[in-house]
Amino acid sequence: MILSEQEINRRNKREELMRMGIDPYPADLFEVNVTAADIHKNYERNKTDYKNIAIAGRLMSFRIMGSASFAELQDATGRIQLYFRRDDLCPGDDKTLYNTVFKKLLDIGDIIGVKGYVFTTQTGEISIHVTEFKLLTKSLRPLPIVKEVVDEQGNKQTYDAFSDPEQRYRQRYVDLIVNPEVRKTFVQRTQLVNSIRTFLGNRGYLEVETPILQPIHGGAAARPFRTHHNTLDMTLYLRIANELYLKRLIVGGYDGVFEFAKDFRNEGMSRFHNPEFTQVELYVAYKDYNWMMDLIEEMVEKIALDLHGKTEVPVGDNIINFQRPWKRFTMFEAIQEYTGVDVSAMGEDELRQVAESRGIKTDSTMGKSKLIDELFGEAVEGNLIQPTFITDYPVEMSPLTKKHRNKPGLVERFEAICNGKEIANAYSELNDPLDQRARFEEQLELAKRGDEEAMAMDEDFLRALEYGMPPTAGVGLGIDRLSMIMTNQPSIQDVLFFPQMRPEKKLELSTEADFEQLGIPAGWVPALQKMGYQHVNQLSGANANKIFNDLGGMRKKLKLDVPMPTLDQVKSWTGQ
Repeated sequence: MILSEQEINRRNKREELMRMGIDPYPADLFEVNVTAADIHKNYERNKTDYKNIAIAGRLMSFRIMGSASFAELQDATGRIQLYFRRDDLCPGDDKTLYNTVFKKLLDIGDIIGVKGYVFTTQTGEISIHVTEFKLLTKSLRPLPIVKEVVDEQGNKQTYDAFSDPEQRYRQRYVDLIVNPEVRKTFVQRTQLVNSIRTFLGNRGYLEVETPILQPIHGGAAARPFRTHHNTLDMTLYLRIANELYLKRLIVGGYDGVFEFAKDFRNEGMSRFHNPEFTQVELYVAYKDYNWMMDLIEEMVEKIALDLHGKTEVPVGDNIINFQRPWKRFTMFEAIQEYTGVDVSAMGEDELRQVAESRGIKTDSTMGKSKLIDELFGEAVEGNLIQPTFITDYPVEMSPLTKKHRNKPGLVERFEAICNGKEIANAYSELNDPLDQRARFEEQLELAKRGDEEAMAMDEDFLRALEYGMPPTAGVGLGIDRLSMIMTNQPSIQDVLFFPQMRPEKKLELSTEADFEQLGIPAGWVPALQKMGYQHVNQLSGANANKIFNDLGGMRKKLKLDVPMPTLDQVKSWTGQ
């Protein structure tokens, strides 16, 4: 493993600490009795409670000024300034703890525990006067340091931000350290889930767990992931939905069940799709899809209120209002509204012509349901910014849904669309076992035509229905997409701690000739490599001012007998 100069330096500090008898990774407990947020919120009102505090966190900055220094500590709640005075830390003749350990062997990113008391500096900043400190974890990699500067107009400008999406998603642990607003997003996601859990629990519905490994993939139209169970010597599938198992529980006698489920669909990735995603599915006996629409409106409105204190939520350039009631269209009404075409009585050939006339690519595997779905997605979905219910789907699109009580050829289904994407899908659930078998058989025919998302025949589920399932309303609500909206994030990757990523490419070392092709003199290549630039691609878009300044120090340190490049030359190396 090739290490940068900073990484080598930190490893040397680790060894020096151990030679001094200081464990850089101690095992004993450090008792914390306060947080940064608590101090900032409550100190001025009750100063006596903060005369003997203990706090732990990560060092994020230093200002060393001889016998006294300032630093900034970040814990899970925020940041607080620390004040270190040599004679308070080292009251005797031995000043090693301050002069050597603090000033020379600690780095930004190290985790420390401190004890002391809170005070207010002459500039009015609430701070901790440190009387004791202990190294709890030595950080061996330097953090990307995000610098914030206020310009003459009072505007805050950020430099060296850790903002590259691939780096942020791949190294989420670094993202959470240096970008506090990211931590807030995931706190809000948890609050969203808790809001739903409380809402459903207060109505007496039972939270349950159902299998993730399933012998038959069902409950949705999607391509599954498959795996193999060695002991049973059988193929299993990661569930694409938990619907059919939850319905079995309704057959078993529960009036209402719900599950926060990790589901898996072997399909493309985009800013709206991740192959592993979270949804909550709810099934309630003796209800229908009209009742479920009212419940979803009420629940999502409550989520907005719980997270934001109001029903209006900023999302990109829009303000989305979740206040009830939401707009409602039938699917055919929506398509006609945005295309001017009435597709309600069209057969497969006519639908294919309409789809192709709008630039939709079709093939022989696509039946009526797929064609209507593609047409809706292309012409309608992106226009539905405010929360809208789309109801009454063609029977071919919904193999698990009860036929409409008044409209032949349709089913009692709705989707909730918001910000141009589906966030919920719900049915009056099909409970006629013979009708359900016929629908499964239609899906098998689609599979024979090459539809990889067609449903499989589930004989055990049909057997359960034959024992009798009461009239039931069911819904699946996408947690990831709803979190995107409620936290104003543009991509699903921004609301998943660890989104699926392509394998990380190992960076090969560039040769001296590779650097020279960028116009870098050969004499400066060792300095750049010492600074951590092992590949020419790492220079692209890098901070030219920082590189220029660091080269000056390297020139002296390595005793290089080469002319100093100009700032413009360094900028040309970075592509600026």
